[in-house]
Amino acid sequence: MHTYLSLVFLMNQTNLFHATEYVYESLYAFLCVLTLSLSLSELVQSGSVSVFLSPTDGLHSHSVLLDEERGRLLLGTRDSVYLLDPDHLSRAPRKISWPAPTDRVEMCKLAGKSAHLECGNFVRVLHNYNHTHLYACGTGAFHPICAFIEISGRREEGVFQLLSGTVESGRLKCPYDPRQPFTSVLTDQFLYAGTASDFLGKDTTFTRSLGPPPDQHYIRTEISEDYWINEARFISAHPVSDTYNPDDDKIYFFFRESSRDRSDKSVLSRVARVCKNDVGGLRSLTNKWTTFLKARLVCSIPGPEGVDTHFDELQDIFMLPSRDEKNPVVYGIFTTSSSVFRGSAVCVYSMADIRAVFNGPYAHKEGPDHRWVEYEGRIPYPRPGTCPSKTYDPRIKTTKDFSDEVVSFIRFHPLMFRSVYPLTGRPVFTRVRVDYALTQIVVDRVMAEDGQYEIMFLGTDAGSVLKVVSITQENWSTEEVILEELQVFQTPTPILSMEISSKQQQLYVGSGAGLAQVSLSRCHLYGQVCAECCLARDPYCAWDGHTCSLYIPASKRRARRQDIKHGDPSSQCWDTDDSKVEERIMFGVENNSTFLECLPKSQQATIRWFIHRPGAEHREEVRPDDRVVLTDRGFLIRSLHPADAGVYVCVAQEHTHFTHTLLRLTLRLIPYGHLDGRTKPSEDPSVEVRPGTESRQRYKDYLRVMSSPIGSLEDYCDSLWLEKRPTNRRGGRGQGAGKWKHIQELKKSRNRRQHGERDVPRAQCFVS
Repeated sequence: MHTYLSLVFLMNQTNLFHATEYVYESLYAFLCVLTLSLSLSELVQSGSVSVFLSPTDGLHSHSVLLDEERGRLLLGTRDSVYLLDPDHLSRAPRKISWPAPTDRVEMCKLAGKSAHLECGNFVRVLHNYNHTHLYACGTGAFHPICAFIEISGRREEGVFQLLSGTVESGRLKCPYDPRQPFTSVLTDQFLYAGTASDFLGKDTTFTRSLGPPPDQHYIRTEISEDYWINEARFISAHPVSDTYNPDDDKIYFFFRESSRDRSDKSVLSRVARVCKNDVGGLRSLTNKWTTFLKARLVCSIPGPEGVDTHFDELQDIFMLPSRDEKNPVVYGIFTTSSSVFRGSAVCVYSMADIRAVFNGPYAHKEGPDHRWVEYEGRIPYPRPGTCPSKTYDPRIKTTKDFSDEVVSFIRFHPLMFRSVYPLTGRPVFTRVRVDYALTQIVVDRVMAEDGQYEIMFLGTDAGSVLKVVSITQENWSTEEVILEELQVFQTPTPILSMEISSKQQQLYVGSGAGLAQVSLSRCHLYGQVCAECCLARDPYCAWDGHTCSLYIPASKRRARRQDIKHGDPSSQCWDTDDSKVEERIMFGVENNSTFLECLPKSQQATIRWFIHRPGAEHREEVRPDDRVVLTDRGFLIRSLHPADAGVYVCVAQEHTHFTHTLLRLTLRLIPYGHLDGRTKPSEDPSVEVRPGTESRQRYKDYLRVMSSPIGSLEDYCDSLWLEKRPTNRRGGRGQGAGKWKHIQELKKSRNRRQHGERDVPRAQCFVS
């Protein structure tokens, strides 16, 4: 955009200082148009966001615990735990101070770690332990510590305190490094965690600790870089019931790891599981998992001749509950590991397919230098990886009852031969050739007029949040529709955490800049007519006969209009005629450039421009050429000619072939010689124009603009006005100075409109 604005400016700069306030208005409007986005300030104005500003050190590493049942939100940061109001993050929070011991901080600094980003107690673990206590762990300046927090009563005056007598070592419960990927889940008072067990982060393991007495069995994965876990980066862990027998309950966890099968040491994504009632082996694998199994998680786009495009690196997992609690839907975000091709994808998996892979053939490896192949030998009984329960064999009560043959088999055959593939055989959403990557995902299931939809909220490393719905059509093809793109924070920083509350209809987004609360919908921004509301295709919103408002499935109002699958207003609305078209008037100066803007409400619309010239019987379509540049936001005329005057009509054509007029814009041309009675420099006998002078000056101006940040372009325009404006030959401050003062006042009023509360949208700032 920087280069684009600079080139546009250079087209005008030779004539800019000759223009009146009309020209300055047009240039300022052009800058306004290109900076239009759904930013934090606009979200605040719409009343759909509330931000909890982080401490001065930021939230570069943090944890979030949303407790909808008790109506509280907890945030773990550097040296602190905050108790927030989930309905209003801006309200004053309660705070527990929990710094790392001073001697640990000094040792951390001596080890060469960053004083602000590493040598603190970054709280990475926050879980409900029971109705009155939380269990929390922090990095402790590279010496992890854990403790219980007592919490009860109302948020404002209830008990909220750290129990100092419960502080204990956090090794194998919390990472040493605050920036290391890590996961944990607490269920039935047992803590399951995937983390590094050493200071250097080389030994990665999945462990179980805590538990009610006397069942406190500490369990971890076997230390074997060839078979079990290799340099893992843990992503997520979830308890899932496999049968109606609680003894069969398992913990499914997701991670990515390095593969030693290839010379390039590629990265593979995994899903693994262990039994909750695993207590280790009797003679072998003592205090180690005896039910650990893992499988590859594939997210790829099928290509020609069997060559698929793989998204190898798992970034985040979200489990969407279903009516059957044993079968949640698994959503995963993946990115490419290639430095040449950069992209992100969302793949969806079923628990039935995951279980089928774990019930399938095992992989076998003859040695460290061999590849994994399908195991075709005899499988011992009971099948390795099954839980000790009455479902399979009532004689086996614990994992210590497993035979040595079963334990030995699981030790050297933890990998399944088959991989888990997505439901549709391909991703439901992809982003390639963009300047950001997807980092976080949460999903909400929404009931609409024409069925049920899953809406994905996707965080990016550029600080934005995408609101996406994947629509399945009658021929089972899927259509990816981006409903919104929200810039939640003032400063773009990677999204590090996301939590969703379907009950409160709120999204909680965490980044290094803070924690934000965002409404799931903004129906009133989709327009004031039925067609615009229908074209938005947002399952949260419907036309109620008067406005675009929140869709309520239980409502009995017959006037509700909504079409998510097709987005066709012609079948839903009666106001599809063009009788209510916005009309504008714009002035342009001959030989100068001007920009005509038209933004559709629908993300899927294609814009076409037509011009009706004075005296012409029919309108004709605007075609791009050397003077006309078409963009997604409108089109640019590089140099205005008298034939460019007329009525421009902006028409939106939707994917359903429904067309409607968005704007009628009358462009009036001001002849060049009418500006202050001045003549062109080439026609002024008092001005000597040397060959090549103008082109050299343009080149100098181009270098000046390109070497300045985009924010200084307007300042450069101002300086050019001051340099080029004609001075009063009598030495006084005459009409030129007064006109410049008038333009400065215009700028001040615009700045007040832009940065203060506005009654009109920013897109109208160029209207004369």
